[in-house]
Amino acid sequence: MLPHFRPQDIADILIMTFLVYQLYCWFKNTRALQVVLGLLFLGVIYVVTKNLGLFMTSWILQELGTVLLVLLIVVFQAEIRQALYRLSLLRKLFDRQEVGQRVDFMEVSGAVFGLAARKIGALLVFQREEQLDDYILHGVPLESLVSGQLITSIFLPSSPLHDGAALIREGRLALASCHLPLSVSADVPQHFGTRHRAGLGLTERSDALVVIVSEERGEVSISVDGRLERVASAADLHECLSSRLLPQSAQAQRITWKTRLFSNFWPKLGVLTVVLISWLLITYRQGEILTVTAPIKFHNLPDSLVLARSYPEEVDLQLKAYSNLVRSPRDLNVVVDLDLAKVKEGGNTVTIRKDDIKLPPGIMVDSIERTQVRVTAERKNSKDGTPKNR
Repeated sequence: MLPHFRPQDIADILIMTFLVYQLYCWFKNTRALQVVLGLLFLGVIYVVTKNLGLFMTSWILQELGTVLLVLLIVVFQAEIRQALYRLSLLRKLFDRQEVGQRVDFMEVSGAVFGLAARKIGALLVFQREEQLDDYILHGVPLESLVSGQLITSIFLPSSPLHDGAALIREGRLALASCHLPLSVSADVPQHFGTRHRAGLGLTERSDALVVIVSEERGEVSISVDGRLERVASAADLHECLSSRLLPQSAQAQRITWKTRLFSNFWPKLGVLTVVLISWLLITYRQGEILTVTAPIKFHNLPDSLVLARSYPEEVDLQLKAYSNLVRSPRDLNVVVDLDLAKVKEGGNTVTIRKDDIKLPPGIMVDSIERTQVRVTAERKNSKDGTPKNR
């Protein structure tokens, strides 16, 4: 039977789909994605072996999972921090909004192709929204205005700063002779050297844009999102830098919800399918109804009254489990806790509501055998606090 989808379940699936897709977009070009896929495979093996009763294998995988989780946090702490930064919806409110001085991309493009014509290698990094402090090492601070002459002089072989990358941040040439993380992707062609691997390695881990000039071939390439693109001329490089680095107009930033929804459609559909299957596996106990006998307790009885009698003292509840992530209702100490604040002297009828039954998330009350409790209250004796005899 198909499970019954509550509005909360649909919201649960959509929220998890959004979060998983955002993480996929961030990790898809990094080593972390391969590690996550490996962990998912181990998770599938663990579930299968546990259901088949392979106790030793399932126990070893369970203990190994705890150790691997700690190792992942240590090894991929930079990637995790960047992923959380990307997911933060408030970062645009607290980040600095100033654009900084504009860079003359035509002058930069001319300097880059001038170096390429002379077969002088260069590596030029443009920082965008994400901070690069965790990835750039051993840079020499410059904090200079960006000019074609300065870029050319930095990368000349006779310059002491030519070995490494130059960083352009907030419209200024901030650092030179920087060391970048190398790409570990097996798809990088063998004829690419350290310079290209450094450019790819940085863009695999951040949203930076890197311009690479090949010393051997005199070619100019740009690296974005872990991909390498060849640039044919200075005009093409100028257009590429302008389109990717300059702030867009309000009209250009206005994207319809249909475009956002159906862009990159197949990965989104795949993530939705995985989340839906996971939700079904987690909630496979949906519809399981168990009968639990719960004692009835009371609170908020007025100070002038004492409880003389109550009937019944316990009630049978029909509980429905919506997830196997919570304990079975049989293992729960379920109590019906009734509020007697409105009780008066004599006989009273108190209605049991579902709110009077405290249950963990994932378990709900399907029905109550008896919804009325008869309560008899008597006035306290003014001397010893015992009920008055009638």
